[in-house]
Amino acid sequence: MAVEIVYETHATTTDNEAGIATGWLPGRLSEPGRRQARELGERRAADGLAAVFTSDLHRAVETARIAFPHGRPPIHQDSRLRECNYGELNGDAVSVIAGQRNLRIDDPFPAGQSYRQVVAATRAFLQDLAADWDGSTVLVIAHSANRWALDHLLVGTPLEDLLRTPPAWRPGRHFTLPGDRAGN
Repeated sequence: MAVEIVYETHATTTDNEAGIATGWLPGRLSEPGRRQARELGERRAADGLAAVFTSDLHRAVETARIAFPHGRPPIHQDSRLRECNYGELNGDAVSVIAGQRNLRIDDPFPAGQSYRQVVAATRAFLQDLAADWDGSTVLVIAHSANRWALDHLLVGTPLEDLLRTPPAWRPGRHFTLPGDRAGN
């Protein structure tokens, strides 16, 4: 069997609108972001989701709670789904972070983490997901770095390619996690 994963990035934040790379800061949804979160819930209402897994950062939790205000499907927070920790650069301009991406594949941001560390955390999450949710469809609400990690682990796209030319955002990416393994 397998776990079917529907992946959604958290809704738009005030930082997104201001060109700020929030990193491990909490972030807050903007008014358009709250509307997007409600639309996400409507779009996924008939998907037969067994659970929602979200980063424990406020913007992802807020997205999930607005999308599924009655806690159905159940919402689970997991710190392994956090955005990359930009360390001293959390809250800096998106352009600054984008300019450093390829330098931070293996070398962590100052007082932060590397993208390879995000992949490792996502891999650990997937291992638990495969063991505990085999045969289910789940929704994951997280961040850009987690989407890149999923593309790397489950599709096989080289991490270097994803960081050099990040794929365009689109809602509702689908991944299949084999029940007997959790990615590369």
